[in-house]
Amino acid sequence: MIDDLGTPYEAGRPPRRIVSLVPSLTESVAVSAPELLVGATDWCTAPADLDVARVKGTKWPDLDGIHALAPELVLANAEENRAEDIAALRAAGIPVWVTAPATVPAALDSLQRMLAALGLGHQPWLEQAREVWSTPGAMGSGPVVVPIWRRPWMVLGRDTFAGDMLARLGYANLYAGHAERYPKIPVEELTVAGAKLVVLPDEPYLFTADDGPEAFPGLPCALVSGRHLTWYGPSLVDARTILTGQLHVHLNI
Repeated sequence: MIDDLGTPYEAGRPPRRIVSLVPSLTESVAVSAPELLVGATDWCTAPADLDVARVKGTKWPDLDGIHALAPELVLANAEENRAEDIAALRAAGIPVWVTAPATVPAALDSLQRMLAALGLGHQPWLEQAREVWSTPGAMGSGPVVVPIWRRPWMVLGRDTFAGDMLARLGYANLYAGHAERYPKIPVEELTVAGAKLVVLPDEPYLFTADDGPEAFPGLPCALVSGRHLTWYGPSLVDARTILTGQLHVHLNI
């Protein structure tokens, strides 16, 4: 078994105690085999009734707390979790499985490999997600800009999972060709960059009707579910329908 970064995972049997440091992976395990989860981050909000020990955030997890839970495997992501925390867990003798998908197909394959490493076979939700995302969307909505943070303003750049999601829904990311994956762009530049729509997810920054759209006068803004735009897991089953509904009003621009 090899994770997305090429690190082998060798175990005599599938792990029975798992700590997840990635909300989407937490949901994936909780839906597939909830009895395996013993810990998750404070940001792991799905399923809503998840009842496991909490190990603080994705960027600054409680490493001592994780160690105390005696996990047989920790699930992490190369983007969401710090390399030094992953290294510290491994140095303490705790195996870590790291994901790093940048496209929807890569995410589906990554999830399948991870579930196989957990000793889990066919999962209906994963097959449903493959079917949902098996065909591309029709382009024609005009370029979009996707802020993910403010103070400073940051947007989706090249090679991002969320950018690929939008592309498959028919929306072209204006900054897809940028040298950085999450470039910092002054809002004054964003407003005149040529976007026809501003897509504002509610995570990682919580954009709302009162916090975000006012920075883009004259430009239509779509508030969308960050979970469905940025998570890869069971949320992919409904993501296409939910995001299409949230963006559909702007398809004729």
